[in-house]
Amino acid sequence: MLTMHWYVLCSANLTAVGIDIDGEVGTGSEEDTKPKANGRGRQAAGRRGKKMESEDAEDDEDKDDEAPRNKRAANRRKAGKKAKDTEDESEGESKAGGRGRNKKGGGKKGKEEQKGKGKGKDDKKKKKGKGSSSDSKTDSDEESMSEGELARLTEEVEEKKKLIAIIRTKPWRMKRRLTVLKESQEFVDKFEGALGGKGKGRAWFAYKMMMKKKWMKFQKDFENFRTSCIPWDRKIKEVECHFGSSVASYFMFLRWMYGLNLVLFSLTFGLVVLPEVLMGLPYGSIPRKTVPRAEQPTAMDYSVLMDFNGYCKYSVLFYGYYNDQRTVGPLKFRLPLSYLLVGIGSFGYSLMVIIRTMAKNQDVGGGDDADNEFTFSWKMFTSWDYLIGNPETADNKYASVTTSFKESIVDEQENQKDENIHLRRFLRVLANFMITCTLGGSGYLIFFAVSRSQEFANRDDIGWYEKNEVEIIMSLLGLVCPPLFETIAELEDNHPRIALKYQLGRVFALFLGNLYTFLFALFDEVNNKLEEEVDIKNNSVWFLKEYLANFSMYNNDSEATAPPINPADAIRGPCWETSVGLEFVKLTVSDIQVTYLTILIGDFLRAFIVRFLNYCWCWDLEAGFPSYGEFDISGNVLGLVFNQGMIWMGAFYAPGLVGINVLRLLSSMYYQCWAVMCCNVPHERVFKASKSNNFYMGLLLLILFLSLLPVVYTIMSLPPSFDCGPFSGKAKMIDVVMETIALDLPAFIGTLFGYVANPGLIIPGVLLMV
Repeated sequence: MLTMHWYVLCSANLTAVGIDIDGEVGTGSEEDTKPKANGRGRQAAGRRGKKMESEDAEDDEDKDDEAPRNKRAANRRKAGKKAKDTEDESEGESKAGGRGRNKKGGGKKGKEEQKGKGKGKDDKKKKKGKGSSSDSKTDSDEESMSEGELARLTEEVEEKKKLIAIIRTKPWRMKRRLTVLKESQEFVDKFEGALGGKGKGRAWFAYKMMMKKKWMKFQKDFENFRTSCIPWDRKIKEVECHFGSSVASYFMFLRWMYGLNLVLFSLTFGLVVLPEVLMGLPYGSIPRKTVPRAEQPTAMDYSVLMDFNGYCKYSVLFYGYYNDQRTVGPLKFRLPLSYLLVGIGSFGYSLMVIIRTMAKNQDVGGGDDADNEFTFSWKMFTSWDYLIGNPETADNKYASVTTSFKESIVDEQENQKDENIHLRRFLRVLANFMITCTLGGSGYLIFFAVSRSQEFANRDDIGWYEKNEVEIIMSLLGLVCPPLFETIAELEDNHPRIALKYQLGRVFALFLGNLYTFLFALFDEVNNKLEEEVDIKNNSVWFLKEYLANFSMYNNDSEATAPPINPADAIRGPCWETSVGLEFVKLTVSDIQVTYLTILIGDFLRAFIVRFLNYCWCWDLEAGFPSYGEFDISGNVLGLVFNQGMIWMGAFYAPGLVGINVLRLLSSMYYQCWAVMCCNVPHERVFKASKSNNFYMGLLLLILFLSLLPVVYTIMSLPPSFDCGPFSGKAKMIDVVMETIALDLPAFIGTLFGYVANPGLIIPGVLLMV
């Protein structure tokens, strides 16, 4: 800018004395003045050219700014040269020559003088008439510009706007960036509106530009607000800074699971629980909503409620509480149909969300991309954020950059590692054989425990362990087997990222085998209860007939109406749906307790001992045994997946299970974030997690499909209980849909549904889902 001002000032001074920058003279003898003027002009132009070239070599961007301004300055100099009054000629010339020249060129010269004077007066009038505002000055400049100059100015405005957009990518110092940015913004603000038109057109253009800028600012503010509303974002960023992206990916997955369960809870609570509470029959009105007389004395005991018996069993938490009326309340709400559709819709919504998330993550590059070049150079020179102004944020960023270097070093070491391929294959075969034996043994142990629980069900002299033997064994297997798998996996010596995926797959196989072993044993018990239910149903019918007959004989009146039986004294069936839901709720709560106690004892107490007893111990507790614990990624991820599978299966038999899981995930986020920051240390081999997290989603999609199978089997094949639940009195649960189609919808809908329910279409659909 200083170069530009100096250039314009020198040009104006040279013009005032009659010398243009090209070496022309305004007055005087052509023979006398032209050589001198040309010499001085060439010297001045040379000096100016050298100065400008040196300035351009230092700042390429200023060169672009000066080009249009030089053109406008040249236009002003030409106008000033034409308007300047010519000076008198030299006195040394002869009068005859002067007269001759005056005769020949006097008229022409006089006309030029008159024109120059007139034009100078007009210019002075224009200068006097101009206001102090920049808008009127811009208007007069625009009116004096030709179409070519307007086009060049428009092009310059666009270049400035592009420069503003990419100013962050320029390899300049911050001072220069700010200066160029300020000048560019001022230039755009000054000339952009003026180029939009004249009169009303210019005002409309200025208004549109103002609204466009405000809209862009609103979008930016809204995006910042939306980002700030993401739950637990700061906690997860803090964990990522100290423990790497692999540990942070677990907490992101936990947050995603919380959002999914929150939507499922909203569906269940809004369409099933709330209509039953507001429009259904109250507690104590019918047997299914009343605690039996024999259980009432202990129905509020703490030990009974902790096992979800007593009043918990006969509440909205479980399937048996809901009535079988086709419509309830003044709104004629179809509760049985809503119950079935919500149960199926939960699986449909979960499937849609998982597939959509996987498709969205498919375009995101993973952490194991081998195409990244110059990794350490990029991290060295581009990792730091120079806008950080908070010391705590700077510490977190420092930890994040350090962790990132560790991740890249591990990747580079794995890429350059040499190995004995034959020994490696033998060790991997041995490791997989040992893990397969462990999986088979855990499945047999669960089957044995469930068989023992069926024997204990007919006995009254059993203790707390016998009542909860299945839950205890499954929880202990979930604690012992994953560390055992991790120890065996050391034989394989895989990359940490690949080892994590193998570990996840093996623990997933363990949990899935345990779950399906539990289900097979549970449905075996259901079949026994169905046989028992037939006898109870016959006995209840016989009891009702005897009660009516005895009442008529006692009153000697065959037409007398017998009083209703107290709901607490009615004969009850086993209600196998509530029993299945009760097992899933107990298993979920037991898993929560074991997980939290493991963190409290295995991580917190371990870190407490290492921290405060290291000074008075025989060896270094931090470097040796027990040392600080590392965060178990595979165990925690598979715990979430396994728990979500239980929620999907058990929510149909216990609608309140989704609410319990929402509370569990909410507390887990705070509890585990505190535990990992307080008690754990980063892994010795820090590695990048895949940014897409599609491996987690693939496991979740598989467990979703496997969780759907027992629910579909229940709906399509098993007869519901005769005295509890919204489907009591029907041969199959699916009959609710057929009844609605037959009574409330046109006939062709039933025909169409019959075609859709054809196994020839269902089997290909299932294969497509697989």
